[in-house]
Amino acid sequence: MTRNEASVIDEGAFTVRRTIRIAAPRDKVWRAVTEPEHISRWFGETVLDGAGAGATGTMTFDGYGVIPLRVEAVDAPRSVSYRWGNDDAQARRPEGIDEATTTVFTFTLDEVDGGTELTVVETGFDRTSDPKFNMTEHADGWVSELDKLVALLEGDA
Repeated sequence: MTRNEASVIDEGAFTVRRTIRIAAPRDKVWRAVTEPEHISRWFGETVLDGAGAGATGTMTFDGYGVIPLRVEAVDAPRSVSYRWGNDDAQARRPEGIDEATTTVFTFTLDEVDGGTELTVVETGFDRTSDPKFNMTEHADGWVSELDKLVALLEGDA
């Protein structure tokens, strides 16, 4: 399995970023980050009410709960952005998307020699209940979740 660097936190910009390489073609990675049945195999169980910008739904994580989700923007097969109500510092999960308290994560895919480079950038932590705590939790989460994606797409899972 391809080994990738950890996430990077930018406390001044309230962002978390991680760039990884996957030994898989971009179209395969694109399906894995945009189609609910594929996202559910490596991330949280994902349900969307449609496709494209504006589609809404949820992500469910065992032992964590249900998180509201909305597709913000799609530029196939280059980038997709999702808004979610995933504030780890809160004891409860929101029932819907509140733009005043949610973060947005964007996957950007680039073809590279031997596969795909995928960058995730999550923004908006300044709107969460505890920005520093949430950035640390999400930085760790992106390592765990994206490593599962690499394992899945490279056939090691």
